[in-house]
Amino acid sequence: MKTRDRLRIAMQKSGRLTEPALELLKRCGLTFRQSRDKLFCFGEGEPVDLLLVRDDDIPGLIAQGVCDLGIVGRNVLDEFALTAGRDVAPLAEWRALGFGRCRLSIAVPQEMDYRAPSDLAGLRIATSYPGLLGAWLRGQGVGAGVVTLAGSVEIAPRLGTADLICDLVQSGGTLAANQLRETEVLLESEAVLAGPQTLPADERGDMIELLFRRLDGVIQVRESRLLLLQTSRGALDAVVRLLPGGPQPTLLPVAGQPDQLMLQALCAGEVSWRQLEEIKKAGAREMFVLPVEKMLA
Repeated sequence: MKTRDRLRIAMQKSGRLTEPALELLKRCGLTFRQSRDKLFCFGEGEPVDLLLVRDDDIPGLIAQGVCDLGIVGRNVLDEFALTAGRDVAPLAEWRALGFGRCRLSIAVPQEMDYRAPSDLAGLRIATSYPGLLGAWLRGQGVGAGVVTLAGSVEIAPRLGTADLICDLVQSGGTLAANQLRETEVLLESEAVLAGPQTLPADERGDMIELLFRRLDGVIQVRESRLLLLQTSRGALDAVVRLLPGGPQPTLLPVAGQPDQLMLQALCAGEVSWRQLEEIKKAGAREMFVLPVEKMLA
């Protein structure tokens, strides 16, 4: 294949999304060899390469056609949609990836008597997301000043450059350390797979469809467990009633034991010791709980 016939994915060079994104791609069967400048990773198995960049640059690289897909925070993708201009083709969020969860929130000084968004009228709000903040303020009918900062937003009230902030929040520890408290959530964010609204009609499009199938197979079973056990036909109904949520179990006969069955169940989430003990009391034995790495429906 010619070089540009290869699928190119943009992702964060370094940050909280980098390692989970690489691990997810690895579980999808993609491995890479890094170039000397550490900005480009050449796919070794499939025709898929990585471009390692600043997360804020990822939507623009997709819109310009430099990259076909990107792994980026929903907050970055939505901010780009609001600030890129009408002449830029809109992008699509193709998959939510389930890691890098955070929220874009309003946070005020702890001593501020905040009761409703109307209390923000006339105040200055520091943020790195002027598009999202501006859209929210308009939706609330609130006139406030937006102070755009590239970073260190949380210290703006102490420096006197703003009265409050709008920033990403994970645990809330950074807010507490700066005497701020969260009051309004504008956006729930996580890592997403972004791309053009129309997929390429060539080998890259075929590879994207294959990647979607693999991603679905990994994401759907990420927290799942496979439960294997043996039980008698007489105890089967009682055992099945206690199984954690998931599809109907598969039943197999046990050779030489016509009254015995092997049961296989895909469970959505962890299977606790207490659940296993209850299932055992109902008549199960020889139970195994196994992690599920991938699934192809």
